[in-house]
Amino acid sequence: MTRRVFGITGWKNSGKTALTAALVTELGRRGHLVSTVKHAHHAFDIDRPETDSFRHREAGAMEVAIVSGRRWALMHELRDEGEPSLADVLDKLAPCDLVLVEGYKHDAHPKLETRRLEARSREPLTGTSPNIVAIAADHPVAGETVPVFGLGDITAIADFVETTTGLAARGAKA
Repeated sequence: MTRRVFGITGWKNSGKTALTAALVTELGRRGHLVSTVKHAHHAFDIDRPETDSFRHREAGAMEVAIVSGRRWALMHELRDEGEPSLADVLDKLAPCDLVLVEGYKHDAHPKLETRRLEARSREPLTGTSPNIVAIAADHPVAGETVPVFGLGDITAIADFVETTTGLAARGAKA
């Protein structure tokens, strides 16, 4: 299945998560169904030791599904498997209009680089990370060949994402 995918990448504390969340809200307001994928470089757990599902995983279950009337989640333990590729993860998502991908600096989808003065690094990614098509920064940026947006200019960035991905504007929901 072909998916519209657009990435938000940058160094730690560069504003990726805040921008991703704001874009989900804005694009949703415009009538789009948006899903997200967040890459974590560290071990993480969405479960807590006092839950039944945690006990199931600790006992050795390869996958544990948690289901309620409001949401469901599937946790897959990698055990001896390698980390799945972004393409593998995208294949598991339900149909939607757009997937915003946070992280995955070196994958080949179009992406916007976030830059903040407080970021862990200020080294530009535009020269080393493929497919950066724009920058959003909280400070002036000079000498780049891609469009530069203010980090808080969500409307203009959402317009750019729609144009770049070919996502047809549906009109704002009231």
